[in-house]
Amino acid sequence: MIKFLLENIDIKDENLIEKAFKGVIKEKEEKIAGYYDLPFTSKELLRDINFDANEIVVIGIGGSSLGTKAIYSMFKDKFKIKKMHFLENPDPIVLSRKLQNIKRDSLFFLVSKSGKTIETISIFKKVVEYFGFDFKRDKNLIVITDKNSPLEKFAKYYDLKFFNVPSNVGGRFSVLSAVGIVPLSVAGVDVSEILSGAREMIDGFFARKEDHILKKAVFLYENREKYNVNVLFSYGDFFEDFNKWFVQLWGESLGKKRDEERVGLTPVSLIGSIDQHSFLQLIMEGKKDKTVTFLKVDNFGVNLKIPDILLPYLEDTDFVNGTYLAELINKECDATYEALKQQKVPVDMIEMKELTYENVGKLIIYFELLTSLVGVLLGINTYNQPGVEVGKKILRSKY
Repeated sequence: MIKFLLENIDIKDENLIEKAFKGVIKEKEEKIAGYYDLPFTSKELLRDINFDANEIVVIGIGGSSLGTKAIYSMFKDKFKIKKMHFLENPDPIVLSRKLQNIKRDSLFFLVSKSGKTIETISIFKKVVEYFGFDFKRDKNLIVITDKNSPLEKFAKYYDLKFFNVPSNVGGRFSVLSAVGIVPLSVAGVDVSEILSGAREMIDGFFARKEDHILKKAVFLYENREKYNVNVLFSYGDFFEDFNKWFVQLWGESLGKKRDEERVGLTPVSLIGSIDQHSFLQLIMEGKKDKTVTFLKVDNFGVNLKIPDILLPYLEDTDFVNGTYLAELINKECDATYEALKQQKVPVDMIEMKELTYENVGKLIIYFELLTSLVGVLLGINTYNQPGVEVGKKILRSKY
């Protein structure tokens, strides 16, 4: 169960709700964006997932790894899941350390939609050298890529197992495709429950039972000049990688040129209660250009109590003695929410009763729908990233 609460979020033009809704219906019906269908079609992947592995390695970057890593990070300490390693960034220090901790008989996933991602293929070459792989003999590599990409041709050449990503599903919207579903399933994540939650959210949205998403999208659009910074304040360390996924989804989708005008909203990722001691002061008394979305879990599933210990000179902290740490972090979330509301900062709360696979499926679709709705209202192509391509061309020219 997830509750959504909006505060200080009022819209002026109700007609924009219908405009945004019709826009995403058009995207869905005309197959402009394929992620709308993934909660339904991706369950077919489960029939082809029969791999065994003690550990899993994902080689990919951006949309090819962030969503998968986000789900893994949320559940790796909650359920018995196989260890997953993520090789993302060509940082030689970190990559050297990670390679030393990876077993040669792990199941490797090479993930790139285009099949030409320079960081991913470069890291893969290092993996091949490090472990001395010969893919005419070694078959512990699975490829996930676009149909007819260079990477698919590579997989066919060595007779490796491969999965395709639908051509109309961009990387940052691809976590519920083979990109996330296959490696997570092998790791022991109950992806069928994730897909079930995603289906429930998307069905509810198109049945007009989740209009709070429409209202929030319209508010963000109407106030895009005043509140152009959108903060996701998630309470729990396990949300850190989910927040990174949100930053890519929001920033890469909405930061665009519309004709000659530059548009977009800036995502900021915060983790509570840590960032109450850093960024919160800026939100409270700095420039009022931010909205804040709070994300919390009522039941952490771990009962760690603060000991009733009295320490000299530290009496001011005794008021929390005997309570649970989960209660402390959630009350800090609530207090921060109330403080910002009093400052007339636009805030909303996403509250999960507990961290479940089904709830995370709903959460993923929620943010994807919100992104698409704002993109429709901004009048942009939510699903391309021409600004990123410029840097890739410059990189190639430097060699």
